[in-house]
Amino acid sequence: MSKEFNPADTHILKEIMQYRRDVRGNRFTDKSVSSEVIDQILEAALYAPSVGYSQPWQFIVIDDQNIKQKVFNSFTEENAHAKTLFSGKKQQDYAQLKLEGILESPINIAVFYQPSEKAILGQTSMSDMGRFSVVCAIQNMWLMARSLNVGIGWVSIVDPEKVKAAVNAPQNSELIAYLCVGYVNKFLDEPELKSKKWEEEKQKEDIIFKNTF
Repeated sequence: MSKEFNPADTHILKEIMQYRRDVRGNRFTDKSVSSEVIDQILEAALYAPSVGYSQPWQFIVIDDQNIKQKVFNSFTEENAHAKTLFSGKKQQDYAQLKLEGILESPINIAVFYQPSEKAILGQTSMSDMGRFSVVCAIQNMWLMARSLNVGIGWVSIVDPEKVKAAVNAPQNSELIAYLCVGYVNKFLDEPELKSKKWEEEKQKEDIIFKNTF
């Protein structure tokens, strides 16, 4: 018999999705995360759909401070450049944002895409489907972590090649995400960039169409 769910299950899932947050370094506590909890988060990734059942993901769990420091140094360099791409008040606001928790979080997880040298079902016309599959795995991790009251922050302001060098990743592996993982002092009621009005919030009528644009 196939598994069926009830409205109460649906409500819980919706709440987990609604209250998932991108956690920054000013939220992480010094409470350690057990290996059992990390295993649950990683196991959730393995439940993700992958086009052609390619399962093209690789995960590096990092608690080494020297590796973290190398990644943080890359963030510092890339963030300084990113700030110059904004101007006026936007640049001032950007400078005030805390955009990572690399050193503050007890665990970092580097997530890689491992491309295949052979043809993959469903990826012959859209080759990026393998990368998208890895993103689905990351979302599973994010939701599982939230259900365990663990925070995850996704850091994208890093040089992928420097991260690869820091963790000795194979040359053909591609960094998709660098995640900061740990318990937090609080989960914000709404996303931080939403509360700061960094961008205007899109409404349903702006993004949902029928048949054509």
